[in-house]
Amino acid sequence: MNLDVFSEMCAGHEVEVVEIDLGQPLATQGPFDVIVHKLSDIIVEAEHDQQSQHLLANFQSYVLAHPGTILLDPLPAMKQLLDRFASYRIMSQLHNSLRDWRICSPPYLAIHSTGDMSSIQQAMGNQGLSFPLICKTRVAHGLLSHEMSLIFSTGSLPDVQPPCVLQSFVNHGAVLHKVFVVGDSHFCVERPSLKNFPSGPCDRKTIFFNSHEVSKPESSSHLTALDEQMPCLPPPSSEAVAALVRELRAQLGMALFGVDVIINIRTHTLTVIDINIFPGYEGVPQFFSSLLDHIKSVLDQRSSTGLRSDSEYGASGSN
Repeated sequence: MNLDVFSEMCAGHEVEVVEIDLGQPLATQGPFDVIVHKLSDIIVEAEHDQQSQHLLANFQSYVLAHPGTILLDPLPAMKQLLDRFASYRIMSQLHNSLRDWRICSPPYLAIHSTGDMSSIQQAMGNQGLSFPLICKTRVAHGLLSHEMSLIFSTGSLPDVQPPCVLQSFVNHGAVLHKVFVVGDSHFCVERPSLKNFPSGPCDRKTIFFNSHEVSKPESSSHLTALDEQMPCLPPPSSEAVAALVRELRAQLGMALFGVDVIINIRTHTLTVIDINIFPGYEGVPQFFSSLLDHIKSVLDQRSSTGLRSDSEYGASGSN
């Protein structure tokens, strides 16, 4: 976030923006009505880093002592998206709730350890997975979370590094649609993505890649260049995307997140492949105004219920 630009915009609407220093007691920096944060890195690092543990504890102690402060977004809601085992369970249930919109998620399998390869193959069959497979780390945030691989046969399954998720790869014409959610608003931005691959097992070696590099707006890679000309796929239905966002907002209890969706070239089904915490919002020029609108909305809702903190309208940022 360009905090100076956002702060200037908010000042025109009587909202004061303060940047939080997590290394200092928050009580002396506040009080705050709303805290906008992206603590995902710190939450992940707190598993093994003492300094991150201290920063997180400092933040949580303030939140516990000030229940009237609104978090965008709540920590428990964010934590479920840090674990692909948890977020993929949510994604797998979308087919039932959004059946009328022809929205689904590819079959997936959580791998806790390599163990017996025959048992993994059996579980893949039971879950309906098919080659090629895309392999993703269990932790869904941080630098390593972007390191993925494409696996083309059972002989290459030893290339997986548990804990991880295996997901059936769906051909989608090398086009990824990133849906950026800001409260009641959402925006759909097109990005490059992996090209099509033949369905079924083959003797091709595992392809290791970084998804962040493949799907950046300016990305140019041999992995995104289609091997053959194909008709342009229709963009996602705006009504279907709106239904997806409403369902995920209700299930996640979050306001700032992103959804990666693709269009199956064979069935034209809208397919959800990932959910992201507080994404970069690249290509969304209305992000700051939409964020401010959402902040004012949650403050107005709190005012209507009679819950207020000690300050007047104030918002803070932490990352």
